[in-house]
Amino acid sequence: MLPVAGWHEMIDTIRREPVEMAIVDPMLGGRPRTHEIERIRLLFPSLPVMLYTTLAPESAGILLALGRAGIRRAVFTRFDDAPGSLRAAVMEELEHTASHHVVQALTRRLDDLPGRLRWVFETALEMPAELLTVDELARRAQMKRRTCERWFARSGLPSPRTVLMLARLLYAHRLLRDPGHTIEDVTLKLGYGRTKTLQLQLKEVFGLTAGELRTAMTTEAAVEWVTARYFPGMQQVAS
Repeated sequence: MLPVAGWHEMIDTIRREPVEMAIVDPMLGGRPRTHEIERIRLLFPSLPVMLYTTLAPESAGILLALGRAGIRRAVFTRFDDAPGSLRAAVMEELEHTASHHVVQALTRRLDDLPGRLRWVFETALEMPAELLTVDELARRAQMKRRTCERWFARSGLPSPRTVLMLARLLYAHRLLRDPGHTIEDVTLKLGYGRTKTLQLQLKEVFGLTAGELRTAMTTEAAVEWVTARYFPGMQQVAS
C-alpha cells in the first residue's frame, strides 16, 4: 500500500512505482470532484480504479459521472467496508490489472510443470516488476536450477529465464499503451538499469521499439506474437 496526500502525488506515484490499482475518494478535500479521477483514467487506462468514499446525497452525481468514465466499483464507508467485504472488492478489481492479464496469458502454457514449480512460477509472474533470478525460482520450488530448467525443456517451453523476460515485456507493453507512461517511467517501474536494455529486449522479441509498439500492436496481438514465436503449437489458447 502506498498512501498519497493528493492528486499530483498520486499521478507521480503511478508513473514511478509498480502500482497495480488505485483506490480513491472523490470527496477528498471536502467537496465532490471528478476531474482528477477522470484524468487518471485518461492517462492510465490499464490501471483499475476503485472508489472508497462516503455515501451522501452530494456524491450521487459524482458516482454517475465516474461510472460513465468506466469505473466499475465503489465501496462506501460504514455500509459495505467490513474487512472481509473490502478485501473481496479489492481482490476482484485486481483481476483487471496489467500483471494479471500477463499471468492469464502465460500460465496456460505451464500445465505440464510439476505442481510446486508451476505455483512458484505463477507467483513470480504476478510480480513482473520484481527481478527474480532462475536460481531464486528454483530455490523456492525446492529443486536445483538444472532440474528446473530440465522441466521447462521437457514441457516444450522456453527456458525459465526467457519466460520471465517475456512476462516483463508483455507487462511493459501493456503499460506503454497508457498515454501517461513514458518509456523512462516503464524502465523505472520494471527495475531495468537502463532504458536501452528494455529497448533492446523489446526489439529482440517484437522487432519494434517501445515507441513503435505503443501504436502498432494491441495487447492481444502482443500475446499472440509471443505465443506463436516462443510457444509453438499453443496458439489456439492465446487471448
